[in-house]
Amino acid sequence: MGECRVTFQPSGRQATVPEGADILTAAIAADVPLYNSCAGEGVCGKCKVIVRGGHVADEPTGELTEDEVQQGFVLACRSTVGGDVEIEVPADSHAEWEQILTDDGSSRRVTDFTDAAAKEGRADGHVPREFAHFPLTSKVCLQLNPPTLDDNMSDLARLEHAIRRHGAEPPIWTGLGQTRSLGRTLRERDWMITVTLTQRDGATEVLRVEPGDTSERAYGVAVDIGTTTVAASLVDLTTGETLATKATHNRQTGYGEDVISRIIHSERGNGQADLQAAVVTTVNDLLGALVAEAGVDLDDITAVSAAGNTTMTHLLLGMDCYHLRRDPYVPTATSVPAADATELDIRSHPRALVACLPGVSSYVGGDITAGVVASGIDEAEKPSMLIDLGTNGEIVLGNQDWLVCCSASAGPAFEGSGMRCGIRATQGAVQRVSVGADGGDVTAATVGDAPAIGICGSGYIDALAEMFRAGVIDRQGAIDIGLDTPRTREGEAGAEFVVAWAEESGTDADIVIAQSDIENLIRSKGAVYSAAKVLVDTMSLTFDDLDAVYIGGGFGNYLDIDAAIWIGLLPDLPSGRFRFIGNCSLTGAKAALLSAEAREKARDIADRMTNMEFSSEPAYMGEFIGSLFIPHTDIGLFPTVKHGMSA
Repeated sequence: MGECRVTFQPSGRQATVPEGADILTAAIAADVPLYNSCAGEGVCGKCKVIVRGGHVADEPTGELTEDEVQQGFVLACRSTVGGDVEIEVPADSHAEWEQILTDDGSSRRVTDFTDAAAKEGRADGHVPREFAHFPLTSKVCLQLNPPTLDDNMSDLARLEHAIRRHGAEPPIWTGLGQTRSLGRTLRERDWMITVTLTQRDGATEVLRVEPGDTSERAYGVAVDIGTTTVAASLVDLTTGETLATKATHNRQTGYGEDVISRIIHSERGNGQADLQAAVVTTVNDLLGALVAEAGVDLDDITAVSAAGNTTMTHLLLGMDCYHLRRDPYVPTATSVPAADATELDIRSHPRALVACLPGVSSYVGGDITAGVVASGIDEAEKPSMLIDLGTNGEIVLGNQDWLVCCSASAGPAFEGSGMRCGIRATQGAVQRVSVGADGGDVTAATVGDAPAIGICGSGYIDALAEMFRAGVIDRQGAIDIGLDTPRTREGEAGAEFVVAWAEESGTDADIVIAQSDIENLIRSKGAVYSAAKVLVDTMSLTFDDLDAVYIGGGFGNYLDIDAAIWIGLLPDLPSGRFRFIGNCSLTGAKAALLSAEAREKARDIADRMTNMEFSSEPAYMGEFIGSLFIPHTDIGLFPTVKHGMSA
């Protein structure tokens, strides 16, 4: 079987793959990100490409229209190459240029990487908590006394004695790698050295010994490993200053957009190795970009603090994910010891420590622990709630005395996945919508003010609320195709509402919201609201008892609170109770990088959180069914909406 060269246009990127490989595999190899929410099963219809030359064998599919088939469209995941081919990637299949939220909560548009400046506090009044400075690794410059005939202890004993004099707690452990060249290193600069130290397993460990004084070159990286995007900050471990922050796509998206798809892929052949290599490459890309901007050396990075959901942490560390999605949903580990960078192929100093924040359960991971660290709800007198709006929809409720948490299993609809015209927040994604009475007038704002190519999560939330207010849909979400407007119509797959006409779009096709999309959104919003409601009910509270509701995660930062309340996604509370805290996972990871107190706090939070599994809980199922209306079957739970409907 021969090799085939696959060229992707308009980027011109190429990959060489074995004959018979599918186009999606070639796209991953060529670093051409395609939308793919079904892990190559051929059921999402997002990876449409056009064959411009060469032999491609494709399977029949109901995801393509007759017109698309005549134009040469195929699904990348279900089409194999039989020689050298040329493939065109349409704009609405290309998964680049996304709004990615870094730790300051700013909205940025990026092609490869996003920069962000650090801020002190936020406009909404939330100020990040402070911890005592004690970084994951630290550099200490030591001047040793040279040996004499009267003082002829070994070089290693002399080093460890000097470290103890500096204040380090015994025992002190120095590995063979550092000991081998120790004699030469100590004498190179007349017994002046710099040691890199860390605390591990109750001992002071010597990670590195350098000649001379290099104590000013001490850097670490905080990383938020998200399912869709990865963000990282380069930090001066001595001063705590953030030198650069960048973000990019998680390369794992080529194997599926949600964690379940990736767990399934990890069970196929070399799937787990593929996924680990993808996320490690993503992290390494970010490290390279960070040091290039800051003008530092990769070899001076001696600490990495990572936060991610349980699946992302398992895949980063190469741990088996098999049981994460199978009853009773048991992770391999929720807390693991720090690893050396060389064990994970992370490009930094080989002995750099890579420490992951601890999680709680299969679907409440270290990113949520980091969010609690960042928000401080674990130290407040009054109860507060943290909601991370994403595929898993994790929620934490509690105060200084107790913490409970759950995963709402909201599904990927909020990230545009599984929707007729859904895309992530890329350039041209509809992110704001206003709808006039009876649906006649529609205004759609897009990311980058580009022609619309699809609708992202915040756009769907806006659209659903606006369509409800305008009378386009009823409380069950049914589209009224009897309205006097061409925007409501019967489409190939049922009723639909036109958000942008073909002549306005960047795809030469109408951008629509289908009836099935609305049903997906109602289920997703219902999952989040009902999980939050059952949490407060379980603790004999009401939403009115909450001092604050913290909204975390990338999607949450672009959310319109009023629209979210109108559709029944968030509880009906005064707007001042809601506080956006940006990428709280990255903020928490940075705190853990810089402070032993924060690391201990994270362990304490993970231990204190009681996970509640609602998948078979009758109270949750009842509440969920009640939430499958707009905003809810019990309109009394949403007095603001009730008043607005009668106005």
